[in-house]
Amino acid sequence: MSKAVLVLENGQVFAGLSYGAVGSTLGEAVFCTAMTGYQETLTDPSYHRQIVVATAPQIGNTGWNTADNESGRIWVAGYAVRNPTRRVSNWRSETTLDSELAEQGVVGIAGIDTRALVRVLREVGSMRAGVFSGDALSSTDEMLDLVRAQPSMAGADLAGEVSTTESYVVPAVGGEAKLRVAALDMGIKANTPRMLASRGVEVHVLPSSATLDDIRAVNADGFFLSNGPGDPATADAAVALTSEVIDAGLPTFGICFGNQIIGRAFGRGTYKLKFGHRGINIPVLDTASGRIAITSQNHGFAIEGEAGEEFDTDFGRARVSHVCANDGVVEGVSLLSGQVFSVQYHPEAAAGPHDAANLFDQFVQTMEGR
Repeated sequence: MSKAVLVLENGQVFAGLSYGAVGSTLGEAVFCTAMTGYQETLTDPSYHRQIVVATAPQIGNTGWNTADNESGRIWVAGYAVRNPTRRVSNWRSETTLDSELAEQGVVGIAGIDTRALVRVLREVGSMRAGVFSGDALSSTDEMLDLVRAQPSMAGADLAGEVSTTESYVVPAVGGEAKLRVAALDMGIKANTPRMLASRGVEVHVLPSSATLDDIRAVNADGFFLSNGPGDPATADAAVALTSEVIDAGLPTFGICFGNQIIGRAFGRGTYKLKFGHRGINIPVLDTASGRIAITSQNHGFAIEGEAGEEFDTDFGRARVSHVCANDGVVEGVSLLSGQVFSVQYHPEAAAGPHDAANLFDQFVQTMEGR
Protein backbone atom coordinates (compact mmCIF):
# COMPACT_ATOMS: atom_id res chain seq x y z
CA MET A 1 0.00 0.00 0.00
CA SER A 2 1.15 3.52 -0.84
CA LYS A 3 0.11 6.83 0.70
CA ALA A 4 -3.38 8.14 -0.09
CA VAL A 5 -5.45 11.12 1.02
CA LEU A 6 -9.16 11.93 1.07
CA VAL A 7 -9.86 15.63 0.56
CA LEU A 8 -13.23 17.22 1.45
CA GLU A 9 -14.50 20.37 -0.19
CA ASN A 10 -14.39 22.18 3.18
CA GLY A 11 -10.59 21.74 3.11
CA GLN A 12 -10.25 18.88 5.59
CA VAL A 13 -7.76 16.16 4.63
CA PHE A 14 -7.64 12.56 5.89
CA ALA A 15 -4.38 10.71 5.28
CA GLY A 16 -4.23 6.94 4.89
CA LEU A 17 -3.08 4.20 2.53
CA SER A 18 -4.21 3.32 -0.98
CA TYR A 19 -6.86 0.61 -1.23
CA GLY A 20 -7.96 -0.92 -4.50
CA ALA A 21 -6.82 1.02 -7.56
CA VAL A 22 -4.14 3.73 -7.33
CA GLY A 23 -4.92 7.11 -8.87
CA SER A 24 -7.61 9.71 -8.28
CA THR A 25 -11.38 9.83 -8.10
CA LEU A 26 -14.00 12.47 -7.42
CA GLY A 27 -17.51 12.18 -6.00
CA GLU A 28 -19.90 13.08 -3.23
CA ALA A 29 -18.69 11.76 0.14
CA VAL A 30 -21.46 9.82 1.91
CA PHE A 31 -21.47 7.23 4.69
CA CYS A 32 -23.14 3.82 4.97
CA THR A 33 -23.97 2.40 8.40
CA ALA A 34 -24.35 -1.24 7.27
CA MET A 35 -22.11 -3.73 9.08
CA THR A 36 -22.51 -6.31 6.30
CA GLY A 37 -23.33 -6.33 2.59
CA TYR A 38 -20.44 -4.24 1.29
CA GLN A 39 -20.51 -6.08 -2.04
CA GLU A 40 -24.18 -5.28 -2.64
CA THR A 41 -23.49 -1.67 -1.65
CA LEU A 42 -20.59 -1.29 -4.05
CA THR A 43 -22.54 -2.76 -6.99
CA ASP A 44 -25.73 -0.74 -6.32
CA PRO A 45 -26.13 1.74 -9.23
CA SER A 46 -27.71 4.23 -6.81
CA TYR A 47 -24.19 4.94 -5.49
CA HIS A 48 -23.01 6.21 -8.89
CA ARG A 49 -20.70 9.22 -8.47
CA GLN A 50 -20.41 8.82 -4.70
CA ILE A 51 -17.42 8.06 -2.48
CA VAL A 52 -18.79 5.69 0.15
CA VAL A 53 -17.39 5.75 3.69
CA ALA A 54 -17.98 2.50 5.60
CA THR A 55 -18.83 3.05 9.28
CA ALA A 56 -18.16 -0.61 10.13
CA PRO A 57 -14.51 -0.70 11.29
CA GLN A 58 -13.46 -3.83 9.42
CA ILE A 59 -14.36 -4.42 5.77
CA GLY A 60 -13.57 -7.23 3.34
CA ASN A 61 -13.89 -10.24 5.65
CA THR A 62 -15.96 -12.34 3.24
CA GLY A 63 -14.07 -11.41 0.08
CA TRP A 64 -15.87 -11.12 -3.25
CA ASN A 65 -18.02 -13.45 -5.34
CA THR A 66 -19.92 -12.88 -8.58
CA ALA A 67 -23.21 -14.29 -7.23
CA ASP A 68 -23.80 -11.40 -4.82
CA ASN A 69 -23.39 -8.58 -7.36
CA GLU A 70 -26.44 -6.34 -7.67
CA SER A 71 -25.37 -5.20 -11.15
CA GLY A 72 -22.67 -5.90 -13.70
CA ARG A 73 -20.03 -3.68 -12.12
CA ILE A 74 -18.97 -1.62 -9.11
CA TRP A 75 -20.69 1.76 -9.31
CA VAL A 76 -19.23 3.72 -6.40
CA ALA A 77 -16.79 6.45 -7.36
CA GLY A 78 -14.52 5.56 -4.44
CA TYR A 79 -14.39 3.64 -1.17
CA ALA A 80 -13.06 4.67 2.24
CA VAL A 81 -12.53 2.14 5.05
CA ARG A 82 -10.79 2.02 8.40
CA ASN A 83 -9.41 -1.50 8.68
CA PRO A 84 -9.38 -3.72 5.58
CA THR A 85 -9.27 -7.37 6.58
CA ARG A 86 -5.91 -9.12 6.16
CA ARG A 87 -7.43 -12.52 5.46
CA VAL A 88 -10.60 -13.49 3.61
CA SER A 89 -12.69 -16.20 5.26
CA ASN A 90 -15.73 -17.40 3.32
CA TRP A 91 -16.26 -20.57 1.29
CA ARG A 92 -18.06 -18.57 -1.45
CA SER A 93 -15.25 -16.07 -1.93
CA GLU A 94 -13.58 -15.97 -5.35
CA THR A 95 -11.20 -13.07 -4.77
CA THR A 96 -10.48 -10.29 -2.27
CA LEU A 97 -12.29 -6.96 -2.08
CA ASP A 98 -8.99 -5.13 -2.57
CA SER A 99 -8.26 -7.12 -5.73
CA GLU A 100 -11.75 -6.54 -7.15
CA LEU A 101 -11.57 -2.80 -6.52
CA ALA A 102 -8.19 -2.70 -8.27
CA GLU A 103 -9.46 -4.86 -11.16
CA GLN A 104 -12.37 -2.51 -11.78
CA GLY A 105 -10.29 0.64 -11.36
CA VAL A 106 -12.03 1.87 -8.20
CA VAL A 107 -9.75 4.16 -6.18
CA GLY A 108 -10.04 3.71 -2.41
CA ILE A 109 -8.38 4.66 0.84
CA ALA A 110 -7.81 2.64 4.01
CA GLY A 111 -6.50 3.30 7.50
CA ILE A 112 -8.29 6.60 8.07
CA ASP A 113 -10.35 7.50 11.15
CA THR A 114 -13.78 6.86 9.61
CA ARG A 115 -15.48 7.83 12.89
CA ALA A 116 -14.04 11.34 12.65
CA LEU A 117 -14.89 11.54 8.94
CA VAL A 118 -18.49 10.43 9.50
CA ARG A 119 -18.88 12.97 12.29
CA VAL A 120 -17.85 15.70 9.85
CA LEU A 121 -20.36 14.47 7.25
CA ARG A 122 -23.13 14.35 9.86
CA GLU A 123 -22.38 17.85 11.16
CA VAL A 124 -21.54 19.61 7.89
CA GLY A 125 -23.46 17.37 5.46
CA SER A 126 -22.52 15.22 2.50
CA MET A 127 -20.06 17.13 0.35
CA ARG A 128 -17.85 16.90 -2.70
CA ALA A 129 -14.64 14.99 -2.13
CA GLY A 130 -11.74 13.25 -3.81
CA VAL A 131 -9.37 10.37 -3.11
CA PHE A 132 -5.80 10.70 -4.40
CA SER A 133 -2.89 8.25 -4.38
CA GLY A 134 0.25 7.45 -6.36
CA ASP A 135 1.10 9.94 -9.09
CA ALA A 136 -2.24 11.72 -8.50
CA LEU A 137 -0.98 13.08 -5.17
CA SER A 138 -0.14 16.78 -5.35
CA SER A 139 -0.36 19.83 -3.10
CA THR A 140 -3.46 20.16 -0.93
CA ASP A 141 -4.48 23.32 -2.77
CA GLU A 142 -4.28 21.60 -6.16
CA MET A 143 -6.30 18.59 -4.99
CA LEU A 144 -8.85 20.87 -3.29
CA ASP A 145 -9.29 22.82 -6.53
CA LEU A 146 -10.14 19.56 -8.34
CA VAL A 147 -12.62 18.60 -5.63
CA ARG A 148 -14.39 21.96 -5.72
CA ALA A 149 -14.49 22.05 -9.53
CA GLN A 150 -16.69 18.95 -9.79
CA PRO A 151 -20.48 19.37 -10.07
CA SER A 152 -22.74 18.98 -7.05
CA MET A 153 -25.13 16.04 -6.64
CA ALA A 154 -27.96 18.58 -6.46
CA GLY A 155 -29.13 18.98 -10.05
CA ALA A 156 -27.38 15.81 -11.24
CA ASP A 157 -29.29 13.83 -13.89
CA LEU A 158 -27.75 10.35 -13.58
CA ALA A 159 -30.46 7.72 -14.12
CA GLY A 160 -29.74 7.50 -17.85
CA GLU A 161 -26.06 6.78 -17.12
CA VAL A 162 -26.82 3.61 -15.13
CA SER A 163 -29.92 2.33 -16.96
CA THR A 164 -29.89 -0.61 -19.34
CA THR A 165 -29.74 0.43 -22.99
CA GLU A 166 -31.76 -2.58 -24.16
CA SER A 167 -34.85 -4.11 -22.60
CA TYR A 168 -34.62 -7.64 -21.20
CA VAL A 169 -36.90 -10.16 -19.51
CA VAL A 170 -36.56 -11.90 -16.15
CA PRO A 171 -38.91 -14.92 -16.41
CA ALA A 172 -41.25 -16.02 -13.66
CA VAL A 173 -39.90 -18.76 -11.42
CA GLY A 174 -41.54 -22.14 -11.84
CA GLY A 175 -42.96 -21.89 -15.32
CA GLU A 176 -45.81 -19.89 -16.78
CA ALA A 177 -46.18 -16.31 -15.54
CA LYS A 178 -49.43 -15.32 -13.89
CA LEU A 179 -48.66 -11.59 -14.26
CA ARG A 180 -46.40 -9.34 -16.30
CA VAL A 181 -44.68 -6.18 -15.04
CA ALA A 182 -42.95 -3.39 -16.94
CA ALA A 183 -40.05 -2.17 -14.80
CA LEU A 184 -38.42 1.19 -15.56
CA ASP A 185 -34.70 0.77 -14.97
CA MET A 186 -33.23 3.90 -13.40
CA GLY A 187 -30.55 1.86 -11.63
CA ILE A 188 -32.41 -1.34 -10.75
CA LYS A 189 -30.76 -3.88 -8.44
CA ALA A 190 -30.69 -7.50 -9.57
CA ASN A 191 -32.63 -8.80 -6.58
CA THR A 192 -35.72 -6.72 -7.36
CA PRO A 193 -36.78 -8.62 -10.51
CA ARG A 194 -35.90 -11.84 -8.67
CA MET A 195 -38.31 -10.95 -5.86
CA LEU A 196 -41.11 -10.43 -8.38
CA ALA A 197 -40.16 -13.50 -10.43
CA SER A 198 -40.35 -15.68 -7.32
CA ARG A 199 -44.00 -14.59 -7.02
CA GLY A 200 -44.88 -15.76 -10.52
CA VAL A 201 -44.31 -12.40 -12.23
CA GLU A 202 -42.57 -12.03 -15.59
CA VAL A 203 -40.52 -8.82 -15.42
CA HIS A 204 -39.77 -6.77 -18.54
CA VAL A 205 -36.95 -4.38 -17.59
CA LEU A 206 -37.07 -1.28 -19.79
CA PRO A 207 -34.54 1.53 -20.33
CA SER A 208 -35.11 4.80 -18.48
CA SER A 209 -36.03 6.35 -21.85
CA ALA A 210 -39.05 4.04 -22.28
CA THR A 211 -42.41 5.45 -23.38
CA LEU A 212 -46.03 4.59 -22.66
CA ASP A 213 -46.13 2.74 -26.00
CA ASP A 214 -43.21 0.57 -24.83
CA ILE A 215 -45.13 -0.31 -21.68
CA ARG A 216 -48.29 -1.08 -23.64
CA ALA A 217 -46.27 -3.28 -26.00
CA VAL A 218 -45.31 -5.45 -23.03
CA ASN A 219 -49.03 -5.93 -22.24
CA ALA A 220 -48.13 -5.23 -18.62
CA ASP A 221 -50.40 -5.84 -15.64
CA GLY A 222 -48.38 -3.39 -13.56
CA PHE A 223 -45.67 -0.75 -13.67
CA PHE A 224 -42.59 -0.69 -11.43
CA LEU A 225 -40.23 2.24 -10.84
CA SER A 226 -36.75 1.29 -9.63
CA ASN A 227 -34.13 2.88 -7.43
CA GLY A 228 -31.45 5.04 -9.00
CA PRO A 229 -28.92 7.85 -8.51
CA GLY A 230 -29.11 11.61 -8.86
CA ASP A 231 -31.53 14.43 -8.15
CA PRO A 232 -35.21 13.52 -8.69
CA ALA A 233 -35.89 17.15 -9.63
CA THR A 234 -34.14 16.43 -12.96
CA ALA A 235 -36.32 13.40 -13.84
CA ASP A 236 -39.08 15.22 -15.70
CA ALA A 237 -39.44 12.53 -18.38
CA ALA A 238 -39.91 9.77 -15.79
CA VAL A 239 -42.46 11.90 -13.93
CA ALA A 240 -44.42 12.54 -17.14
CA LEU A 241 -44.35 8.84 -18.04
CA THR A 242 -45.50 7.86 -14.55
CA SER A 243 -48.40 10.31 -14.76
CA GLU A 244 -49.46 8.76 -18.08
CA VAL A 245 -49.25 5.26 -16.63
CA ILE A 246 -51.31 6.16 -13.56
CA ASP A 247 -53.87 7.92 -15.79
CA ALA A 248 -54.12 4.71 -17.81
CA GLY A 249 -55.13 2.84 -14.66
CA LEU A 250 -52.09 0.57 -14.36
CA PRO A 251 -51.18 -0.52 -10.79
CA THR A 252 -47.88 1.16 -9.95
CA PHE A 253 -45.20 0.46 -7.35
CA GLY A 254 -41.99 2.45 -6.83
CA ILE A 255 -38.98 2.19 -4.54
CA CYS A 256 -36.28 4.70 -3.61
CA PHE A 257 -35.80 6.99 -6.66
CA GLY A 258 -39.10 5.57 -7.91
CA ASN A 259 -40.77 6.81 -4.72
CA GLN A 260 -39.53 10.32 -5.45
CA ILE A 261 -40.79 10.10 -9.04
CA ILE A 262 -44.24 9.05 -7.84
CA GLY A 263 -44.15 11.82 -5.24
CA ARG A 264 -43.44 14.36 -7.95
CA ALA A 265 -46.24 12.89 -10.11
CA PHE A 266 -48.50 13.47 -7.09
CA GLY A 267 -47.46 17.13 -7.12
CA ARG A 268 -45.02 17.00 -4.21
CA GLY A 269 -41.65 18.70 -4.16
CA THR A 270 -38.33 17.03 -3.36
CA TYR A 271 -35.28 18.28 -1.48
CA LYS A 272 -31.72 17.22 -0.66
CA LEU A 273 -31.14 15.77 2.79
CA LYS A 274 -28.20 16.98 4.88
CA PHE A 275 -26.46 13.59 4.86
CA GLY A 276 -29.11 11.12 3.72
CA HIS A 277 -30.02 7.60 4.83
CA ARG A 278 -27.63 4.81 3.84
CA GLY A 279 -27.52 1.48 5.63
CA ILE A 280 -29.50 -1.67 6.41
CA ASN A 281 -30.64 -0.79 9.92
CA ILE A 282 -33.01 2.17 9.48
CA PRO A 283 -36.45 2.09 11.19
CA VAL A 284 -39.54 3.12 9.24
CA LEU A 285 -43.03 3.75 10.67
CA ASP A 286 -46.15 2.66 8.77
CA THR A 287 -48.44 5.56 9.68
CA ALA A 288 -51.63 3.48 9.26
CA SER A 289 -50.72 0.43 11.33
CA GLY A 290 -48.12 1.94 13.65
CA ARG A 291 -45.78 -0.95 12.87
CA ILE A 292 -42.03 -0.44 12.53
CA ALA A 293 -39.92 -2.12 9.84
CA ILE A 294 -36.12 -2.18 9.91
CA THR A 295 -35.12 -1.32 6.36
CA SER A 296 -32.33 -1.11 3.83
CA GLN A 297 -31.90 2.42 2.47
CA ASN A 298 -29.75 4.51 0.15
CA HIS A 299 -31.01 8.00 -0.60
CA GLY A 300 -29.83 11.57 -0.35
CA PHE A 301 -33.09 13.20 -1.50
CA ALA A 302 -36.62 13.00 -0.10
CA ILE A 303 -40.24 13.98 -0.75
CA GLU A 304 -41.76 16.91 1.11
CA GLY A 305 -44.54 16.02 3.55
CA GLU A 306 -45.56 15.07 7.08
CA ALA A 307 -46.49 11.76 8.71
CA GLY A 308 -50.05 10.68 7.91
CA GLU A 309 -50.72 13.79 5.81
CA GLU A 310 -53.47 13.46 3.19
CA PHE A 311 -53.46 15.58 0.05
CA ASP A 312 -55.08 15.93 -3.37
CA THR A 313 -53.41 14.75 -6.58
CA ASP A 314 -54.45 14.64 -10.24
CA PHE A 315 -55.34 10.98 -9.63
CA GLY A 316 -57.36 11.28 -6.41
CA ARG A 317 -56.55 11.61 -2.73
CA ALA A 318 -53.17 10.40 -1.49
CA ARG A 319 -51.37 10.18 1.81
CA VAL A 320 -47.92 10.02 3.32
CA SER A 321 -47.89 6.34 4.24
CA HIS A 322 -44.45 5.89 5.84
CA VAL A 323 -41.90 8.04 7.67
CA CYS A 324 -38.45 7.43 9.12
CA ALA A 325 -38.69 6.81 12.88
CA ASN A 326 -35.34 8.56 13.39
CA ASP A 327 -36.05 11.94 11.81
CA GLY A 328 -39.59 12.01 10.35
CA VAL A 329 -38.42 12.06 6.71
CA VAL A 330 -41.11 10.84 4.29
CA GLU A 331 -40.51 7.17 3.43
CA GLY A 332 -43.61 6.36 1.38
CA VAL A 333 -46.70 7.73 -0.36
CA SER A 334 -49.81 6.07 -1.77
CA LEU A 335 -53.15 6.78 -3.37
CA LEU A 336 -56.04 6.08 -1.00
CA SER A 337 -57.41 3.80 -3.74
CA GLY A 338 -54.38 1.54 -3.23
CA GLN A 339 -53.64 1.41 -6.97
CA VAL A 340 -50.39 3.36 -6.65
CA PHE A 341 -47.91 3.16 -3.78
CA SER A 342 -44.20 3.62 -3.19
CA VAL A 343 -41.57 3.51 -0.47
CA GLN A 344 -38.24 5.27 -0.10
CA TYR A 345 -36.42 2.18 1.16
CA HIS A 346 -35.40 -1.14 -0.45
CA PRO A 347 -37.84 -4.01 0.21
CA GLU A 348 -35.68 -6.34 -1.93
CA ALA A 349 -33.13 -5.96 0.90
CA ALA A 350 -29.90 -6.90 -0.84
CA ALA A 351 -28.29 -6.65 1.60
CA GLY A 352 -30.52 -6.13 4.61
CA PRO A 353 -33.52 -7.30 6.66
CA HIS A 354 -36.62 -8.79 5.07
CA ASP A 355 -39.18 -6.85 7.11
CA ALA A 356 -40.61 -5.13 4.02
CA ALA A 357 -40.69 -8.05 1.55
CA ASN A 358 -44.48 -8.15 1.89
CA LEU A 359 -44.66 -5.02 -0.30
CA PHE A 360 -44.02 -7.24 -3.32
CA ASP A 361 -46.99 -9.38 -2.23
CA GLN A 362 -49.06 -6.20 -1.95
CA PHE A 363 -48.09 -5.24 -5.51
CA VAL A 364 -49.05 -8.70 -6.80
CA GLN A 365 -52.40 -8.52 -4.99
CA THR A 366 -53.07 -5.07 -6.45
CA MET A 367 -52.41 -6.35 -9.97
CA GLU A 368 -54.57 -9.44 -9.41
CA GLY A 369 -57.43 -7.29 -8.16
CA ARG A 370 -57.33 -4.95 -11.14
